Amino acid sequence: MARARVNGRTRTWALFFVVVAWACDYRSQSDSPPRRQGAIVKANVCGFLPCAGGSGNSTPGSGAEVPSVSGGTGLDDARTAAHFAVIGDFGLDGPDESAVAQLVNTFGPEAIITTGDNNYSNGEASTIDANIGKYYSSYIHPYSGTYGLGAAENRFFPSLGNHDWYTSGAQPYLDYFTLPGNERYYDFVWGPIHFFAIDSEDNEPDGVTSDSVQAQWLKDRLQVSTAQWNVVYLHEAPYSSGAVHGSNVTLRWPYQDWGADLILNGHNHIYERVQIDDFPYITNGLGGGPIQPIGDPVEGSVVRYNSAHGAGFIDANSTTLVVRFVAVDFTLVDQIVLSKTSESLDQN
Repeated sequence: MARARVNGRTRTWALFFVVVAWACDYRSQSDSPPRRQGAIVKANVCGFLPCAGGSGNSTPGSGAEVPSVSGGTGLDDARTAAHFAVIGDFGLDGPDESAVAQLVNTFGPEAIITTGDNNYSNGEASTIDANIGKYYSSYIHPYSGTYGLGAAENRFFPSLGNHDWYTSGAQPYLDYFTLPGNERYYDFVWGPIHFFAIDSEDNEPDGVTSDSVQAQWLKDRLQVSTAQWNVVYLHEAPYSSGAVHGSNVTLRWPYQDWGADLILNGHNHIYERVQIDDFPYITNGLGGGPIQPIGDPVEGSVVRYNSAHGAGFIDANSTTLVVRFVAVDFTLVDQIVLSKTSESLDQN
């Protein structure tokens, strides 16, 4: 159980997590892909279906049930729950991105967020549709590319990465997407989650330090958020054991003090979870770009993985938020469950 003073209020939540070192093959459990059905879906360690050889417990034979997560039927429901995919460092047309896109589509998320580097290698207009729309056009609205009709409502919410900025002003990115606010950093609410997309790159006109215009915007928006969950996502990693890029200490803003519940990032082409004072920082950078090596573990590093590409998945209701990372071979790499107490909800 963790307790913190946030925005003048005491917030209390419980953290449960499991590290899974065996393969759970969803495909062996049913002829149909795992999709949300009905009002209640079990968020066990193998997702929406029982684990192979188990009953959906948090660890094999432990008997400790992971909390259930309320489901929903899609965009037309009351949005009392959310089912999102998270992809990072993905925008490189080829078999690796294709495999991750197939994984994402198997889980049928309501929407997708990205942790940057949407368009390799130089963020150019000539490559953006093949790198993004070819695989994810059905989530994008309005969509003006050549791979289908797009979505009736936007369900694709990227964040800027360094490769997206390699073309002046990140203009192809800004032209391709229609996003809230100034489109470089923005927020939106989906069911019980308030999402905040941050631009972590030095090119950002409003700055990337903790006292910048952008950071003040985030602080102000977090303080007025009434959502049950506040999720911040960006490209560069405040904490990472990645051997190529590592950590960007400039981005160690006081997210938790401002009211965030979770930080997601990419940049390092690995998966990692770091816990700082029981607060989770997750690197999700295995969306399709070349996999990178892992260096010496940073303080607080709990899980590190770079054996295969994969995607993250977020499921949440008013009391529970589950974050998983699943490899393209359907191995569940990691899962974290955040659970808020009735006391903390009463104070929101």
